[in-house]
Amino acid sequence: MERTEYEVMAAVEDRHWWYGGMRAIAAALLDEVYAGRRDLRILDAGCGTGGNVVFLRRYGSVAAVDLAPEAALFGRERLRGALARATVLALPFVDACFDLVTSFEVLYHRGVPDEGAALRETWRVLRPGGRLLLRLPAFEWLRGRHDCAVHGRRRYTIGDVQTLLRNQGFVIERISYVNTLLLPFPLVQRLIERLLPDVADDGSDLQLPPALLNEALRWPLAAEAAWIARGGTFPVGLSVICRARKDQASACSA
Repeated sequence: MERTEYEVMAAVEDRHWWYGGMRAIAAALLDEVYAGRRDLRILDAGCGTGGNVVFLRRYGSVAAVDLAPEAALFGRERLRGALARATVLALPFVDACFDLVTSFEVLYHRGVPDEGAALRETWRVLRPGGRLLLRLPAFEWLRGRHDCAVHGRRRYTIGDVQTLLRNQGFVIERISYVNTLLLPFPLVQRLIERLLPDVADDGSDLQLPPALLNEALRWPLAAEAAWIARGGTFPVGLSVICRARKDQASACSA
């Protein structure tokens, strides 16, 4: 990911509507199985500048890894005492030491050429019965300039994610597309990027919008989080989110 994207992320991720909405959706899936828990041992694999580490601390103690030096530089306040500089392809932890691993928009980067290897490492560090919460960008036809800025290698369908996880032995508990209600807006943006490349905005997708617009954009994702919390799913969206489990029986036979 470009250094400028880390700078923008660090500056806005505590306030930006997208980060807040995605954390609300993640909380809906985590609260379904971990409501009231404060004793989990958690790994955020590919933590960026640390906003999700702060969010995850409501469930227990959090360790974090990121390979980019910018993560430590721009996320030092959020990540103090939690960060190890490492790749998700070789996690610096012993086997079966985490109850939960999270991976948010990480495995699609060019720096992770083999998702299977990263998922095998996730499996290794999870305890039997432990869970992975995985989020990835959806649909190749939604690829745009932001994917280039963050060094995105590919985008995924639900079928792609199911295959990746099942190939590594995970049991899928919940899976859905999300960021659905606002989908028309990025569709228009991607169309402009393709048809009028000289006119399209070169700014980061992570730039903080004006305060009133930022607040208004929170509501669709809050509604999605409420629907997910009730067991609902969405047939299309900008992202795929999945909660999967390291099955006890499979772990014992592995």
